[in-house]
Amino acid sequence: MSGKGRSNDWGFPRWRSYDSSREAVTQRECDRHGCGEPGLCPAPKSPNSPDRWHFCQKHAAEYNRGWDYFEGLDKEEKAKRAKDERRENSGYAEASHYGWTGSGDGSRSDDEMRALEVLGLEADADFAAIKKAYRAKAKLVHPDVMPGDEEAAQQFQAIQVSYEVLRQAEERREWKG
Repeated sequence: MSGKGRSNDWGFPRWRSYDSSREAVTQRECDRHGCGEPGLCPAPKSPNSPDRWHFCQKHAAEYNRGWDYFEGLDKEEKAKRAKDERRENSGYAEASHYGWTGSGDGSRSDDEMRALEVLGLEADADFAAIKKAYRAKAKLVHPDVMPGDEEAAQQFQAIQVSYEVLRQAEERREWKG
């Protein structure tokens, strides 16, 4: 009474892995014309719309660069909404350095952006450029170079605080836990 043999799909443990069928799996391509990369990043076609574009990471970053979440709000309402968003999403801030995004695309905080502005740098400046700008500006207004100048002392202090904010942010991004 020997038959064909037993199937591998019975009992425990299951001898065949789950989802190990041999058919080709269709993968969605990037919706950007001419791009053949996998479209793994869904993006809304319009605000409050369930329809989605599916972009590769490069084109998703390009699409999100011009997105203004607070469009049409006055300054006070914009600040209030941003504060509420930070409060509600504060649990995610701890892991923000694990993101795939690079600097200059919304990955820097408001404090970091103000610090870059003090140092006269663009949003996508790397840490080597930050350090170079800090040293150059600090040499110009250092209290040893301009003794007794109160305005230069305040500028030097602002430059130091800006550099410290950016240095700590860089350490958080590079931290390997």
